[in-house]
Amino acid sequence: MIKDNQKYFNRLQVLFDAIVVALSYALAIYIKFISGLLESYLAIPLEEYFLAMILIVPGFLLLYRFFHMYRPRRASSKGEEALNIIKANTAGLACIMIVLYFFKISHFSRGLVLIFYVVNMILETLARTIVRKLLRFARSKGYNRKYVLLVGYSRAAEEYIDRILSNPQWGYVVRGILDDKIESGTVYRGIKVVGRIDNLLVILPENKLDEIAITLSLEDYGRLEYIVGLCEKSGVHTKFIPDYNRVIPSRPYTEDLQGLPVINIRHVPLTNTLNIVAKRMVDIVGSICAILLFSPVMLFALIAVRLSGRGPVIFRQERIGLHNRRFMMYKFRTMAVPDKDQENRDWTVKDDPRVTRIGRILRKTSIDELPQLFNILKGDMSLVGPRPEQPQYVEQFKEQIPRYMIKHQVRPGMTGWAQISGYRGDSSIEKRIEFDLYYIENWTMGFDFKILFLTIFKGFVNKNAY
Repeated sequence: MIKDNQKYFNRLQVLFDAIVVALSYALAIYIKFISGLLESYLAIPLEEYFLAMILIVPGFLLLYRFFHMYRPRRASSKGEEALNIIKANTAGLACIMIVLYFFKISHFSRGLVLIFYVVNMILETLARTIVRKLLRFARSKGYNRKYVLLVGYSRAAEEYIDRILSNPQWGYVVRGILDDKIESGTVYRGIKVVGRIDNLLVILPENKLDEIAITLSLEDYGRLEYIVGLCEKSGVHTKFIPDYNRVIPSRPYTEDLQGLPVINIRHVPLTNTLNIVAKRMVDIVGSICAILLFSPVMLFALIAVRLSGRGPVIFRQERIGLHNRRFMMYKFRTMAVPDKDQENRDWTVKDDPRVTRIGRILRKTSIDELPQLFNILKGDMSLVGPRPEQPQYVEQFKEQIPRYMIKHQVRPGMTGWAQISGYRGDSSIEKRIEFDLYYIENWTMGFDFKILFLTIFKGFVNKNAY
């Protein structure tokens, strides 16, 4: 059986990357000067271009290390790795251009550098994708596995097991669980409690484990220091999986107070002034462009709603927004106007008789949401964010759903991470909040653009709209 050894694998990966960088650079020279595909003029001999490889290859390997491209792949995502490749190569491009400008090397082809930049990103991404697939295939077949023992039975242990079993390509095998309070033989998804925590004194010297994962429940944290010391004394790699993930987010914001680590319970990037201003500028420009782009559609909807029956064209409804402030959200009217003794306060359901014929079309295609572009322009809403709710539902949900009110720390959005993930209309409120909190804690401008892009394919047609 092949045993995982990250140190040696990293050395092979560095060698592999050196070959890819050199090959990309040579291919760029071929495309620029030899293939005839591009008009080019050789200001210096080709040999001098090849000599530059002596600096370029090690330089890019250092950048790859700086951008964390030699961390274990087991649980890292393809997207994260691709982003690091782009960052490293863009930094490399910038460094080369700065050197050429600073030392006034005018005869070195800038076109060659740009070709190398593009080719290297493509080949590096392709090469690492192949390596990733080969490793995952080997792990799914039983090779290159890591054997793990869990210390402590808790929610964290169950969630860790759930993820391991859902991702066999990671190559982790859980040998069992040690716990003092759960009876030996207790089974969770095929993983047994095999003994007490003190059994570590017998298990660790056998040296048959690759990792120890400490998954103690909160009430057992008094033994944490003892267990960590025991594991590290044996030399077995040890990791800690906290049982407070429902309180502290997955990416906590930490501070260092002269050596004392302080964990902030909730990190909200959009409390940063620069982030707020940047997002607001995108909202203003984006809403203006969208109003101009969709003005023919809105005109058609306006006429259709006017012809569908009595009542206003624009439906105004009170919602709760940023910092729990109330605002009036706009939509095209999709329901018949109720009698004076009736109110449209309940959520719509399938085949709801209150929805007009044209209203069903507007709801299914999300055209009824377009007037919210003016809410965005006013500053009540954002292009991307958690969907706002009516005040009576906010009062209800904040008592029923933990952490519900956190969504009001950012502006509500016209579209959002929950919506493009399928949680719209008559869907699970708990799952919506889970996705909203992930968005709030992990916000970046790139994440916003990703959601807007995916909205084009997933967000307009709403299967849960009745």
